[in-house]
Amino acid sequence: MSISPRRSRVAVSALFFLSGLCFASWASRIPDIRLQLGLSEGQLGQLLLAMPLGSLLALPLAGWLTDTYGSRRVVQLASALYALALPLLGWAPTTWTLAAALVLFGSGGNLLNIAVNAQALEVQKSYGTQVIMGSFHGLWSLAGFLGGIIATWLVGWHQPPLIHFAGISAALLVLLLVVRGALPQPTGHASGTGLVLRMPDGQLLRLGLIALFGLLCEGCMFDWSGVYFQKVVQADKAWVTSGYVAFMSTMALGRFGSDFLTSHLGVARVLQLSSALICLGLLTAVLFPSLPTALLGFLLVGFGTSSVIPLTYSAAGRVEGISPGVALALVSTVGFFGFLAGPPLIGLLAQISSLRLSFAFVALMGAAIGVLAFWMPGSQKEPAGHSAPEPQPLAEAVAK
Repeated sequence: MSISPRRSRVAVSALFFLSGLCFASWASRIPDIRLQLGLSEGQLGQLLLAMPLGSLLALPLAGWLTDTYGSRRVVQLASALYALALPLLGWAPTTWTLAAALVLFGSGGNLLNIAVNAQALEVQKSYGTQVIMGSFHGLWSLAGFLGGIIATWLVGWHQPPLIHFAGISAALLVLLLVVRGALPQPTGHASGTGLVLRMPDGQLLRLGLIALFGLLCEGCMFDWSGVYFQKVVQADKAWVTSGYVAFMSTMALGRFGSDFLTSHLGVARVLQLSSALICLGLLTAVLFPSLPTALLGFLLVGFGTSSVIPLTYSAAGRVEGISPGVALALVSTVGFFGFLAGPPLIGLLAQISSLRLSFAFVALMGAAIGVLAFWMPGSQKEPAGHSAPEPQPLAEAVAK
């Protein structure tokens, strides 16, 4: 039975929402879990490395599974794994069990990340020249806001993380059962020749570096925006989180608007515009660290970062001669190191010099996105919805 593009789009959108809500649920209850296990800040910092470790371990497997069995099967498996791993984080009675659960949660999250983006690319094909990729990622950000609201409400009702996570998990599994029949079938042919363990070629490496710098900027804002407003802006306690809220609000809004811009300007130009907004926003906050100007700067950074990952993944999925799943895994592998290494690097630079200089360094990384966009192949400068030849998996795309 043929599935309409609209039904497929709703189904894939639901999985992006599932992913965002799952992650936000965990992130919003980290302080409670720290108290529950009696962890110091240093112990918590070391423990939190378990999740990116799981993500890193899943990266080569994700591309191979998606290429071999198809994104439709993998996205269902990964969604169920991600949802079922969430309650384990609230149940874990010891540091070691929590670390193991975080590895599982990180692995499921990255499997879902690769597979759901491959599914989004399948839906994008059915829409022709209409660009829709940014709206999927916008729903992920929107789910983050909803996850924070739910967490605030449950904390007010003194509900423990286990009850919170179990309820979210059950709701997400029901959602998966509802939408699974409308997920699109992959149009490519599986090669299934092995795991993705090789270096990406020049074109994918450029996209990976753009993703790396984009995720480095995101990681900086996620982890350091509150500290910046506290120590540099010296905002009142009630306004310390305002920078993070400003960034997240324009990041979500920008993702919903990025499709319109991309369809008119093309991928390369939107990436250059994003780069300029990141630089302008960060330098505004660095050079004029008062509350109004810092808020304005963080709003601009949110708009700037909003398009980088959706456009990078979309461009990777349209590279000729390699299947979308493998291309996404290779680009995500390179980009992931920006998210992993960025926040600690900012902390190190702040310790050596100052937090303002660290944010100036991040502005430089934002500028690198625009520079790399100048060297993107001509096909990537077309609007993201432009019909490209169907990518064909090659044996050379994966290492045996």
